[in-house]
Amino acid sequence: MNLPNRITISRILLIPVFMVIMLAPFDWGTMYIGDASIPVTHLAGAILFIIASTTDWIDGYYARKLNMVTNLGKFLDPLADKLLVSAALIILVELGLAPSWIVIIIISREFAVTGLRLVLAGEGEVVAANMLGKIKTWAQIIAISALLLHNIPFVFISFPFADIALWVALFFTVYSGWDYFAKNKAALLNSK
Repeated sequence: MNLPNRITISRILLIPVFMVIMLAPFDWGTMYIGDASIPVTHLAGAILFIIASTTDWIDGYYARKLNMVTNLGKFLDPLADKLLVSAALIILVELGLAPSWIVIIIISREFAVTGLRLVLAGEGEVVAANMLGKIKTWAQIIAISALLLHNIPFVFISFPFADIALWVALFFTVYSGWDYFAKNKAALLNSK
């Protein structure tokens, strides 16, 4: 297994650690920054989520730079993104930090595109992530990070960055899902 795929697998392995930090009944206290407060577990979880998310860029960088792009990597990379983002979004709903209906739409799109990829893989086609899908992923990561951080530092200027970022993520999620299906419509209709 090459280096980029190992980095991708490390992202998957960080998900349970992130979940334990965010959901286990730890009480590490609360951190106060001016008038804003954030549970230390949420701060630690946000940092871990951001670290795990940056491996998405790192594995892609090394795969291209070292010419190590593989079909396994084309499959694992978006899967790792979906697992990490889905876990984080479900945790945000559990903690009351994100509306469930937005999370349902985002996760439904992820399942639909994964289903599309599986159907096309059965036909011998591997659908790699396109630029719109990458923008969608980064929009989701930024929104989730802002929500995990309780909108710090934007809370100091009363700017709802986390909420706006979530709406932007929702837009790119729906739009990129529509784009995947539109571009692969012929292949889907011709599948056995």
